[in-house]
This record gives sequence, C-alpha cells and structure tokens, in this order.
Amino acid sequence: MSSVRNFIASNKDRFLEELMDLLRIPSVSADPAFKQDVHRAADFVKSQLEKSGVDKAEICSTEGYPIVYAEKIIDEDAPTVLIYGHYDVQPADPYELWDSPPFEPVIKNTNIHPEGAIFARGSADDKGQFYMHIKALETLTSLNQLSCNVKFMIEGEEEVGSENLDRFVRANKDKLKADVVLISDTSMISLEHPSVTVGLRGLTYLQVEVTGPNRDLHSGTYGGAVANPINILCKMIASLQDADNRITIPGFYDKVEAYDQSYRDELNKAPFDESDYRKKLDIKSTWGEKGYTTIERVGIRPTLDVNGIWGGYIGEGAKTVLPSKAFAKISMRLVPQQDHKEIARLFEQHFISLAPESVKVKVTPHHGGEPAVVPTDSPGYFAAEAAIEEVFGKSAIPTREGGSIPITSLFQQELNLDPILMGFGLDTDAIHSPNEHYGVKNYLMGIETIALFFNQFKQQFTKANG
Repeated sequence: MSSVRNFIASNKDRFLEELMDLLRIPSVSADPAFKQDVHRAADFVKSQLEKSGVDKAEICSTEGYPIVYAEKIIDEDAPTVLIYGHYDVQPADPYELWDSPPFEPVIKNTNIHPEGAIFARGSADDKGQFYMHIKALETLTSLNQLSCNVKFMIEGEEEVGSENLDRFVRANKDKLKADVVLISDTSMISLEHPSVTVGLRGLTYLQVEVTGPNRDLHSGTYGGAVANPINILCKMIASLQDADNRITIPGFYDKVEAYDQSYRDELNKAPFDESDYRKKLDIKSTWGEKGYTTIERVGIRPTLDVNGIWGGYIGEGAKTVLPSKAFAKISMRLVPQQDHKEIARLFEQHFISLAPESVKVKVTPHHGGEPAVVPTDSPGYFAAEAAIEEVFGKSAIPTREGGSIPITSLFQQELNLDPILMGFGLDTDAIHSPNEHYGVKNYLMGIETIALFFNQFKQQFTKANG
C-alpha cells in the first residue's frame, strides 16, 4: 500500500515532533509530585485523537488517573478493533545516569539505530508505541482507506498496576465491545527478525519490612548483641533461591507447566546470539535457573527478583548505626496457571516464617497481574502476520516475552477477546532504565504496519465469519 507509506514519509517530521511533545510531559504515575503532568498527558492524548479523525473522544475519570476513550465508527456491520495503550511512564530516577534529560527528548544515532533513536522516558514504553496507532488512524482517515471501526482505551496507571482499569472494563463492556484488541507495548526480536508476542508472564509485586530495635542504635554499643535488620533481611532474601536458582517458597512451582522437549526446542529456534546478548549487557555470563536456556528462562519460567533494598545510613561519610528497620521491594514473574494473589500469599507465609524472633516482619502487596497466552490461529493473529510480511518482507516469529501486561488476561476474561501483542520496540531500548530510547525507523514502520493491519483484519474476519 504505497499511498500509506508515502503519506507517512511526507508527514514524518510532524509525526516525530508530536511524539516529542508528548514525551516532554513527565507523566510519572508512581510519584504524586507529577499528578498534574499525568492529567496533562491525558488531555494531550485526547486532543491528538480528536485531530486524528475520531468521531468522539472523552476523558473518563476513575478513582485514580483517567482513561482516555475515543472511537471512529465507519459502519456498524464492519469489524471493530480496540486499541489499548498507556500514557503514564516509569520514574526516571536516577537522573544522573541519563546522558540527556529524560523529559527533553532528543534523536541520536546509535549502532543499533543508525537512522536515529528518540531518547526520553516513555519513548518505547509506551508513548512511542501507542502513539503509532493514533498516527495510523490519521493516515487511513486522510486517505479514506479505513476499513474497520476503531476504539481507543489509553490509560494512565499501567506502571502502577492498572488498579482502576478492571473496574472500568467491567462497567463499560458495551462501550468496549470489539472483535479484537490490538496492543503495542511489547518488543520484537529485531527489524531483521520481526516477531509477534504470544505469551506474557504475570507479576506479583510486594514490599517487605524488617524491624529490629525500637530505634537506631550505636553499632559499637549494641552490635553483636541486637539483631541488625539489614543483616537479617539479606539472609532471608538469599534463602529464597537455592544453589540452582530455583525459588524455595513451598508450593511456588505446583502449577508451573513442564513443557516437553519438542516444545522447548521449537522455542529455542528463535534467532538469539548468546555472546551478543552478553556483550550488549557488558556481562561475562548469563544467570538463572539451572537446566534452562536464556530464552526459556525469560519466556516460560517464573522468577524472583529484588527490585530495591534500603535501610540504615546511606549518606556521605560514615555513621556507625545499627538500623531499626530494613526494607526491600520484591517482584515475581509468573507463568500460566500461577495466580498472582495465591503466589503473594505463599510468599508472605514463607517470608514471615524465615524471620528469627529477634525481628518483626511485615509484607505489603503492591500490585499484580495474571500471565497470558495468545492463540496463533485467530483472524487477529493472521492479520498481524500478513501486515508484518507486507511491511518487513519477512514472516513474523511467534515469541514469548518475559514482561507483564496485566490487562491482557483481563481482556480475555471480561471482553472474551484475545489481544494481539504487536510491539515494535527492541530489548535494547532500555525501558524502565536510564537512557530509554525508541528507534525512529521502528516508529515509522510501526505506523505503516498498524495501518495495514486494519485492512488485513477485515479480510481475515470476513473469511472466518463468512
């Protein structure tokens, strides 16, 4: 569809500048200091949707940050595509590790992105990716080539667990009625090896607190006689995994599926260079559960990681303190059949049991989400394959991704829809890290692929439904 490609090429600079304007808004949902900015981002998204040609767009209030809903209905009998994305972003800390300010986007050439990459918080996760859908709609409406109805649901709480999204979905099933959900919040193997994500891990996220004495103590006067909460916490965390890096929580693996060797062999056929992987991360070797490859560890095995740990004195110089408290944030990535609430309960029981009588332990769940597997024989998946083939000139590779998008299972359960996870980021884009970036070529090719998806989906949907 050369007209689509030509339209995108002729509007390239504007498409990029609009995204840069969105990236300049520090919509950090986890930090109340950015509350006004999160709302400002929602207003920006609504405005851009209106300019793209939707019939209506609205800001839907929730108990937290709002959801932006919009729709373009061309024919009540045409299939409907529901677009999901999120305008909130992760905190940018630590700021000093960024090569350029996280909310002052710049385009720089890199070895992986010789045509340039946009460096800014949220560029790949998920502003750059959901904004492709708005530009794809504009492209099709401008060319009078839109073949499906389109609905948008762009939320502002994905990075803090989408706490209010489930209520919104359950309360608005008629409004959200569609034939497929299209999500671009994942990655592909590379531009040379395009892929579609067919599996995502779930998530359980908790904070633990270990309390010893009723105040900070002098480590000379009390050291050796009173338990140090940081020392205790470190021992407790270390015991959560054994020498083979298997998680030691009783019952943790009870529902984890054991795949046969043929499935594992098929999974490992995806293009992957272990030495290049290590080189890009500047590590000498990979690490993980014994008996599994790196692809398997990320795609089909659960994990446990400490995401942050603190306590005591961490300022300049020395302070010989025996702290009263120590804290850690711990997350577990889950695989199909593992329920995030059940895993949180198992973790809490086990972690409290590890504590000696000399300390008290508190476990506070933060948020979680269920794992999901997407079928590869649906009209939506066939449409994604065809669109990618047309734009990239290569067949899409089905992959399982280690990240979590909690709403994937929500859409399956509440809307009876299997999401198509067609992302265009790369694993090297440093999402959630300093210097997050998103390739300019990825962005533009993503817009084109999404535009072609609509026509392909209408064909596949009509074929499947007579």
